[in-house]
This record gives sequence, C-alpha cells and structure tokens, in this order.
Amino acid sequence: MANRLPPLNALRAFEASARQLSFTRAAEELFVTQAAISHQIKSLEDHLGIKLFMRKNRSLLLSEEGQSYYLDIKDIFNALHDATEKLLARGAKGAITVSMQPSFAIQWLVPRLNAFNTLHPEIDVRIKAVDQPENSLTEDVDVAIYYGRGHWPNIHAEKLHTEYLIPVCSPLLLNGKKPLEKVKDLSQHTLLHDTSRKDWKRWFKQVGVKGGNLNHGPIFSHSTMVMQAAIYGQGVALAYSVLAKPDIDSGRLVCPFNDVLVSKNSYYVVCRESQVDIGKIEAFAEWMLETTSNEQEDISDGQIK
Repeated sequence: MANRLPPLNALRAFEASARQLSFTRAAEELFVTQAAISHQIKSLEDHLGIKLFMRKNRSLLLSEEGQSYYLDIKDIFNALHDATEKLLARGAKGAITVSMQPSFAIQWLVPRLNAFNTLHPEIDVRIKAVDQPENSLTEDVDVAIYYGRGHWPNIHAEKLHTEYLIPVCSPLLLNGKKPLEKVKDLSQHTLLHDTSRKDWKRWFKQVGVKGGNLNHGPIFSHSTMVMQAAIYGQGVALAYSVLAKPDIDSGRLVCPFNDVLVSKNSYYVVCRESQVDIGKIEAFAEWMLETTSNEQEDISDGQIK
C-alpha cells in the first residue's frame, strides 16, 4: 500500500456511502452520478488493497474492514464540519469593507447604514468609494456594488433590482413661468445629462416625441451632481430611480412625467465566489437584497404608478 493518503474525493464518497449504505443516496448528497461514486469507491479499494463493501440481496453492506475504517474516519469528517462551521461563525463578526461608486454611497447606502448597524452591531462597515468599480475585487475589499450587466469573471453577483431612468426636476420648476405639463414642454427647459446625451435621446424616442433640446444642456460626470443641479432648479434630469428616491421622498425632486426608461444596466451586490458563505458577507448581501426589494419603485409597463 502506498504511503500517501487516499484522495479526498474518494474518502468523501466512501464516508457518504458507508453512512447511507447506498451509492445512489451518496451520489445525490454529493451532487454527482452513481457511476462517479462507484468509480471513487473502486479507486479507494484499489489504493488500499482492501474490499470495503459487499452486496447481498441487492443491499449494500460494509465489509468488516470497511466498517472499522468508517468508524475511524467519520469522526474526522465531523471534525472538519465543526471546524468549518466555527470558521464561518467567526466570519460573521468583525469589519467588512464595501466598495462602490461615490454616488451610490452618498445617495443610498449612507442614509440607510444605521439600519444595518442596528441589525448587526457585531459587524463594522468600512465604505470605500471609487469612481469606477474594477472587474475584480482587490484584496482589501470584501463586498462591492457594481453597476452593469451582471457578468464579471470569478465574481458572485446578485441583482439588487431593475433600474429605471426617470425624469425629475425641482418642484419650483413646475410652478415657474414656463409650463411643464406635457412632454413637448421640455423644449422650453434645459436638459441635464449624466455622462452623455444618449439616455435622453432614448427616452424621447420611447415616448415618441420630437423637439427636445437633446444636443444642449450641461453634462455631469457623476449622478449626484446631476440631481443636485435638478434640485436647484437648473433643469430637468433623467435620474436613476434608486439614487433619486431619497430626494423624491423628501419632496426636493418631483417626477413631472410618468414615462420611465428601463436601464440596460442594474446595480449588483458582488463578492468572490469562494466567500459567498462567509457570515458577515452573507449578512450584508442579504440586508442589501431585502432592503432594495422593499424599496423597489412601484414602476411597471414603463410608467411610474
């Protein structure tokens, strides 16, 4: 017999089969085929040079040597399980570093962070604001909020909600000298643009109205600046619903029209694939998903309800 230890996969197959006394149930438990279990058991028996199982009347039985071996290694597997649970329990405490765009941190996370702190006082949240999230998490980041299509290599991503672009402006603009009652009235107002003029062009195409000042108006590099300009009555912005919600709820911004534009991108809470089950990461992600789900704009069929 070789001096090296048997392959771990073969040992896992043996432990599950011996405990269940069934290759079929062991295969279901380990999410493999019955043929794969049989192959692992045979490779283990060949490695040890010992017959571990016997078949009798279509039943699977342990040989005397197999029974002895199972009693010895089952405690080892139990110890591994307990050690993993303890590790994950420790992972539920301590500090967690969350990376995201400044606009999302300012408009969404910071106003709600106290709710997470109350729910999980054992976890200290450290916010790292970055202009553009990277496609791979740096070593000092546990969780990030990405904005995109949801496809990043080696990253576990969960969509927070569908994102909408909604027209917003200061309530002062509604009561000004220029009317803002119909979409065509936008031709009398300044359009505020986030990064480029493409979104407003898509919005006007969707509502089927021509004549807006699509090639004019200031362009801002951050969503927060666009909404601040709208709050101060400098024009009408096409804002992301999740970022605009606090200002709409407070009355600083209003939606002059019900028509909305479904964004091609959405916000996602992401982490490394290998760290999905770490307690503090799981707790933060679940809180984000639940909170955004409860706050999802009542928007359907392209309109604000």
